[in-house]
Amino acid sequence: MMLAAATALVTDPVLIFFIVLAIILLTPLIFNRLNIPHIIGLILAGVIIGPYCTHLLDRDMSFEIFGQVGIIYLMFLAGLEIDMYNMRKNFNRGFVYGMYTFFIPLVIGFVVGYYLMGLKTSTTLLLCAIYSAQTLVAYPIVSRLGLTKSPAVIITITGTIVTVFLSLLLLAGVVEVEDEGGFFVLNSMLVTFVKFVVYAVAVLYVYPRLTRWFIKKFGDNSVQVIYILAMVFLAGYMARVIGLEPILGAFFAGIVLNRYVPAMSPLMNRLEFLGNTIFIPYFLIGVGMLINLPAVVLSWDTLKIAVIMTVIGLLTKWLPALVVQRVYKFSALDRRMIFGLSSASAAAAIAAVMIGFQIGIADDHILNGTVLMILITCIVSSLVTGSAAKKMKMAQLSQKEVDTGAGEKGGNVLIPVANPITAKSLVELALLMRDPLSSSEIFALHVRSDNSAGSRAIGRNSLDVAEQTAATSEKSLTAIERYDMNIVTGIVNTVVERDISQIIIGLHRRVTVIDSFFGAKVEQLLKATNRMLVISRCFIPVNTVTRIVVSVPPKAEYEAGFALWVKMLANLASQLGCRIIFCCYDETKRYIRSVIFRNGYRIRSEYREMHENDDFILLADKILDDDLFVMVTARHTSVSFNTEMDSIPGFLQKYFSQNNLLVVYPDQYGDVVEPTTFVDPLTSDLNEAVSPLWLKLRSWARRLIEYKNRFDRNHPKRKKHKDVEL
Repeated sequence: MMLAAATALVTDPVLIFFIVLAIILLTPLIFNRLNIPHIIGLILAGVIIGPYCTHLLDRDMSFEIFGQVGIIYLMFLAGLEIDMYNMRKNFNRGFVYGMYTFFIPLVIGFVVGYYLMGLKTSTTLLLCAIYSAQTLVAYPIVSRLGLTKSPAVIITITGTIVTVFLSLLLLAGVVEVEDEGGFFVLNSMLVTFVKFVVYAVAVLYVYPRLTRWFIKKFGDNSVQVIYILAMVFLAGYMARVIGLEPILGAFFAGIVLNRYVPAMSPLMNRLEFLGNTIFIPYFLIGVGMLINLPAVVLSWDTLKIAVIMTVIGLLTKWLPALVVQRVYKFSALDRRMIFGLSSASAAAAIAAVMIGFQIGIADDHILNGTVLMILITCIVSSLVTGSAAKKMKMAQLSQKEVDTGAGEKGGNVLIPVANPITAKSLVELALLMRDPLSSSEIFALHVRSDNSAGSRAIGRNSLDVAEQTAATSEKSLTAIERYDMNIVTGIVNTVVERDISQIIIGLHRRVTVIDSFFGAKVEQLLKATNRMLVISRCFIPVNTVTRIVVSVPPKAEYEAGFALWVKMLANLASQLGCRIIFCCYDETKRYIRSVIFRNGYRIRSEYREMHENDDFILLADKILDDDLFVMVTARHTSVSFNTEMDSIPGFLQKYFSQNNLLVVYPDQYGDVVEPTTFVDPLTSDLNEAVSPLWLKLRSWARRLIEYKNRFDRNHPKRKKHKDVEL
């Protein structure tokens, strides 16, 4: 390889860091204006400032460290952002693609290298390992456009792990043959495989339990970020200890920790920000600094090898994409996405060629040819992925408009916050339940009925916490501080003024024995508004919930807000990546499945049939501490209301007092009843007064219907139902 000048033009650490930051800042601005993925700009900038061009900077230890951190971070984010439901669904196809994208380069590369180029066997197998290995350099493009859940992307990521793992095993075998004087020893390969199995089992067992405990114990997002990163780099180092590359350990850690970092959470936002702004750009600039263009241009042998390697590298990544498209009936756009993501070679290719250069099976021509291949494949990968990703995103948005109606806007969300302690958890819950593609607004409201300095301070502090929580997730939240006669009146007036469709409020703490379960304010609010009301009480952070268990009353599908609360819970399950179990009547089950299917939710939904109105009490012994129990109920004038719902607050207090709880009152269209105030405390009671005779007749009629239903179920000719089991 051509030697660079002895000293770089810039050696001051502060100025070096400034130059790198300036490149990271200006490159996206320039290349986005040219409609070119800025990843190409970062690599080209590394070529220009590197030791083989202007030699403005040396590729010193800082680039070595930050570059290694960057590729580990890139693979970690790929595992963290992957949709686990879709990964399980597409794992077999991803594994098959991984085998294609390993063996096709292996066969073609061996034929070309051994028979056409005349290379020796060890050098040919080294090149095959380089051809097979692929790096997800263009993954930030896919992540930025929100396409990480696309089947084509998931298959490519899964296949990348398979082919990188096999490539590293092939490389280890080549090195071992050279060390043993041309003999292959199978024992060490088996030992490495056994070590990997033990390593995977240990991470799968320890990481989830330790992470759940840590997040419950320490709620500060900054501390959680440091913990997550420490676990990732520990997994990467342990992978190196057993003889594998750290990128495999980082990806594996990302998959394991995926469950505890929801996509819409502040924790995810901070992790992505740290990687996409510093570490990953550093890695891309460092890749460019490796490229020795003068050595390639001035040497015909190097240029010939570089051209052959580049053609084989791109061809052997396009062919697996074509085969997978034909086998699984994918579209041409999916094929382009698979080829674009998989065509780049960087991290594993650099590691392989450097190892081969050190042990003497790769010369300067192969080293420089590999680096030029890395440059070209990274550029091709970025261009193809950027083009395919834009078209795929436009297709998704068009399909979304067809499914939900063009220009449809969901109702706004209101979060009444009473104090700073509960404000953060309520905002996080609202963000997780919100549709990511929705254009609805989120409002945080604090209502005070006195103008004292203490009351104003509590209100301002509560709203500040709500705004900060939303800001860390890059979501907009409008804070409203309101002076009104009482809290209920302030909430109802805000609902009308801001076109609110959902109210998410925390469950009050019982202070005295005579306090009701919901509290007087919630009971008044239920009478004062017909919008959906969600009452929350969570003892643990929402991202540590393992299951969502939903109790659905009969005839819930006839409520006006039925689809809204189903989609809300489906969004929550999708963000948390956990199972959601609907305990419902068979008639309602069909409607729930229809809403989930029609809106394209990819969640693990299960159904348990209920037979009696009070069957949810039997769930008390089956709800675990890490579960979230959702009770869907109804207002008195709703279609799905029955007299047994009046006893629900008492049952919740008696049987579910230690469980994480959401109580949902669906949206109900009708005339809004004016809230009770201290000015006219009897107005609502007088307006709502109903004849006692009518109430008695309605109660008798409902009981007759219930007795008839029970008789039908217990009739000998009908099959007896089993108890609900989770």
